[in-house]
Amino acid sequence: MSFRNWLPNLTRVDEMLKTIGVSSVDDLFKDIPEELRLKRPLDVGFGRALTEPEIIKTIEKLKGKNVSLRYPPFLGAGACPHYVPEAVRFIIFRSEFYTAYTPYQPEISQGLLQALYEYQGIMAELLEMEVVNASLYDWSTALAEALLMAVRITGKNKVVVPEAMNVYHKEVIRTWLYGRGVRIVEAPYDKEKGTTDYSHVDMSDVAAIYVQQPNFFGVLEPDPGIVTDLAKSYNAISIMGISPLAASIFKPPGEYGFDLAVSDGQELGIPLNFGGPYVGVLASRWDGRLVRQMPGRIVGETVDAQGNRAYTLVLQTREQFTRREKATSNITTNESLMAIAVAVYASLLGYHGLRELGKEVFNRSHYALERFTKAGAKKAFSSEFFEEFVLEFDKDYDRIAESLLIRRIHGGFKLDNRRALFCVTEVHPKEAIDEVAEVIENA
Repeated sequence: MSFRNWLPNLTRVDEMLKTIGVSSVDDLFKDIPEELRLKRPLDVGFGRALTEPEIIKTIEKLKGKNVSLRYPPFLGAGACPHYVPEAVRFIIFRSEFYTAYTPYQPEISQGLLQALYEYQGIMAELLEMEVVNASLYDWSTALAEALLMAVRITGKNKVVVPEAMNVYHKEVIRTWLYGRGVRIVEAPYDKEKGTTDYSHVDMSDVAAIYVQQPNFFGVLEPDPGIVTDLAKSYNAISIMGISPLAASIFKPPGEYGFDLAVSDGQELGIPLNFGGPYVGVLASRWDGRLVRQMPGRIVGETVDAQGNRAYTLVLQTREQFTRREKATSNITTNESLMAIAVAVYASLLGYHGLRELGKEVFNRSHYALERFTKAGAKKAFSSEFFEEFVLEFDKDYDRIAESLLIRRIHGGFKLDNRRALFCVTEVHPKEAIDEVAEVIENA
């Protein structure tokens, strides 16, 4: 069947084909193998084109199949629910900020540059690092870029990461490092404590050593400074990944002396939205060899011709702005709108507000663990934790998860048949925690 048969009755089709230099509509699709082409008109199940009112009615009917949860999910695993003040949405949806286009070009407005400059300053203060770029896609891509930075700087081809790191981040770095000759070595975790043990890992020819705080199990690593000591001993780059809320109440990467820090701004003013968009954070200590290898761009403060304060992009290392062999990245590498959301949220709460939020999350998650263990679950790891924790059950977790879903409650992230990772934040009310405990007890 010819593709032309699918087109509306356009009198100028032949004229357009002649202008672009092809003989038929089918020639436009010649790069698609014949066996992959649809040999019949597209049928989406209605047998005819629908009118606009019919389309709306159909969509509303489909929406009616959705089931709304009674409480925020206990899922976690790298995306935790938090309350986002309406002021955040109101500000970032102003026309000065809100655009479908990624504003990375040099001539972006002073207002947007200043907002991104504020974002960099806020994240730098939170992580106690000197330089933050603006910005990256999410935590996983920030980590992948940090590892590639280390490989370029050291000229070595091995990176060490914890086995107990976010499983999705692990898949991303495997994909990004694939084909680059970089070997990924995993440091095992203690099966009782849940903490990472770097002592038996071969550190020869290592470019970077990474630690996640808290790790994927929610367990707090007791001394991340071990990684900075190891990195110095082997002339490697030390990298710390940290939850921004954890950084508000525990020692941040800069205090340990890490070379690079990565994070995700999702917990700071970005709601859960089926996986994104989020904003990746990449921070560095003040070191020329590190900063010049950072991907993306950095906003700096200067003065204009009249001596007034002004903002400009002081570093742009994408291949669109520099010679390809000098570029550190060939992707857009930023989430400007989400970065501004983080800046607005953090400004609203302030330093003390973020600390109070971190304490509330810590206390509420510990209350939940206490209730769940009294109901019959077991704490999987003996170490201290923050926000997330692993539970073990005597029966298949699927049974508990199904019982929770019947009550329109989404349980934890399933790790295996008997274990699940639960996330508890300030948005999980006491009655929700108690109801989950009741389901665990009855199961």
